[in-house]
Amino acid sequence: MKSHTESKTTSYPDIPITKPVFDQAEVDAIQEVLRSGWVVQGPQVARFEQMMAEFTGSRFAVATTSGTTALQLALCAAGIGSGDEVLLPSFTFIATANAVEYTGARPVFVDIDLDTFTMDPSLLEQALARRRSTRCVVPVSLFGLCADMNAINTMAGKHNLTVIEDAACGLSAFRDGHHAGTEALAGCFSFHPRKAVTTGEGGMVITDNAQLADKIRKMRNHGASQIDLERHLNEGGSLLPNYDMLGYNYRMTDIQGALGVVQMGKVRTVLDQRREAAVRYNQLLKDASFLRLPNTPEGMIRAYQSYVCLFGADQFDFGTTEPPDWELIARLNRDRNRMMARLEAEGIAVRQGTHAVHTLGYYRNKYGIAPHDYPNSYIAGRLSITLPLYAGMSEQTQKRVVDALQRLHK
Repeated sequence: MKSHTESKTTSYPDIPITKPVFDQAEVDAIQEVLRSGWVVQGPQVARFEQMMAEFTGSRFAVATTSGTTALQLALCAAGIGSGDEVLLPSFTFIATANAVEYTGARPVFVDIDLDTFTMDPSLLEQALARRRSTRCVVPVSLFGLCADMNAINTMAGKHNLTVIEDAACGLSAFRDGHHAGTEALAGCFSFHPRKAVTTGEGGMVITDNAQLADKIRKMRNHGASQIDLERHLNEGGSLLPNYDMLGYNYRMTDIQGALGVVQMGKVRTVLDQRREAAVRYNQLLKDASFLRLPNTPEGMIRAYQSYVCLFGADQFDFGTTEPPDWELIARLNRDRNRMMARLEAEGIAVRQGTHAVHTLGYYRNKYGIAPHDYPNSYIAGRLSITLPLYAGMSEQTQKRVVDALQRLHK
């Protein structure tokens, strides 16, 4: 049984981009579920939901099959659908835009602030001035840093917009004391293996709105008026429930729920160790002028779901207001890709930060978007680099990453 301590494998890089923290406790929890015979959504999912609600300071938490389905359900339950426009950042994982597409609404992109990789509120304001069918805004708390929810909520209030936060990367991220996801009608989380808490796949919606939570619970279970656990515990459980709405099969299994319960018991230790590793990177990379390190604005607590830098800081001014030199960006992109390939060849896993979604074929072709229409997102997609980061990562391992970066950049 492998623990979270580092070990070399033959099928993965020596230093992975991240790794989950599993030990015997997860094995025991899964075996207990299998012995119980209740493997679909049940008591372990309910306990996991309660732990997430308490951790984030929310009234309700509703588990789903993924962060994507969590976001889709939150949008649908909020009444977002065909004919609506939804504003979202153009630099995010494709699932954010896909969830909007699934509802029948139209995703409308807003560029980001390169200081934070999150939606630029001033550009959101400009987009709102041009749009007339906007019903919703989906800010993304990316890489473990909250979006500027104060500014976003202020504008949303002026335009009577619903705010649904994609907080997939936001577990334990805070803005002025508010946990990610709690400053919107609903916040949506992911438990993919690259997250600090993982159930393999899985998601969660948090909200303080009882009506919204109830609707999401029904929609994730085919639209059933009662969940199986309620029917099992209440008199008359032999009768099938009523179905008054169109729903989906987006239920989390109790196997995943049990994993989540154990993972939540470790969450503070895991997050503390990830933050400690990030602080070490900040120190080890302070003289690496070719990288722009993650920035944490005042009042924010970063969760460090990922440690994402910008490549080429010694040649390109990421704070400039001048039109970008696209030839320089293209050359820096080639240099970044070459360095990343060399790092991978040395057993060090790295990734670009995430997608400039508007450049991806589906969205580019369907909506006729040009690559430079959202310049900061384009730059972030071409020049971001994610370094390995995980709980239990040793200083020696981080020094190996940094030494390789500096050597291969020259």
